[in-house]
Amino acid sequence: MSNLHGKIAVVTGAASGIGHSIATRLASAGATVVICDLNGEAAKEAAAALPAGGSAKHGFAAVDVTRKEQVQAAVQAIIADYGAIDILCNNAGVSTMNRIEDLTEKEWDFNFDVNAKGVFLFTQAVFPYMKARGSGKMINTASMAGKRATPLLAHYAASKWAVVGFTKSAAVEFAPFGVTVNCVCPGFVRTSMQERELEWEAELRGMTPEEVKDEYVKLTPMGRIQEPEDVAKAVCFLASEEADFITGEALDVTGGAHLL
Repeated sequence: MSNLHGKIAVVTGAASGIGHSIATRLASAGATVVICDLNGEAAKEAAAALPAGGSAKHGFAAVDVTRKEQVQAAVQAIIADYGAIDILCNNAGVSTMNRIEDLTEKEWDFNFDVNAKGVFLFTQAVFPYMKARGSGKMINTASMAGKRATPLLAHYAASKWAVVGFTKSAAVEFAPFGVTVNCVCPGFVRTSMQERELEWEAELRGMTPEEVKDEYVKLTPMGRIQEPEDVAKAVCFLASEEADFITGEALDVTGGAHLL
C-alpha cells in the first residue's frame, strides 16, 4: 500500500459508498482524512469509523458541494485546522435515470450541479493553497459513462464527460505549479446508488433488478460486480508519490466493462 503518512486528504461525498471506501483506504495508508458530505451527522460517524491515519485526528464537515460559500468556508476551516490540503478527492455524485424524451430540466440540473459544478467549486477553492505550496494531488470521480454512450443516463453521462474534460484541462493549467489532476472512471459498482439504478433500469426496460444485475456482470469481463474498494485502490495510487508524473488521466477502473 502507498505511504501517505503526513498527508492531509479531503474526500467529498464520503459518508458512504465509494467515497467512504476512498477515505478508508487513504487513512489506512497513513493520511489524515477530512470527510465532506451533505449529511453532516453521517460524515461525523464516517470519520469516527476511519482507521487511525496520520498524527492528526480525522475530521468532517457538512458541505453542499453545489454552494460556493459552503465550499469556500469548509476549505478555509480545514486549512485553519490542519494547515494544508495535500490530496483532494472530488467524489460527491448523484444520478437519476430517464429516457431523454422524458428527462426533466430539474434532473439535468441536479446531475450537473453535483457531479460537475461540485468538482469545479472544490477544485477552485483548494487550488490556491496547493499552488502556494507547489504541490498537491487532485483526483476526481468520473465514470465509465463519461467515456461512452449510456442510454437512460444521457444527462448523468454528460455530467461525467464534463468531469473528464475538466480534469484534463485543469491538469494542464495546474502542472506548472506542481499539482497533478486525474480522474477515475468506475464501472458497475456495488453501492446504494447502484441499488437504486437497478430498480430504475428494471422498470424502464421491463426487467427485474436481478436480470439487470446479471447483465452488468455479463458486461464486465472480470465476471463480477465491482466493489467500492476497487476504486479506492486506484485513487490511493494516484494520490501517492508513485503517480507524481501522471496527470490528466481518466483511469478506467471497470474490470474491462468499458471495453464492451
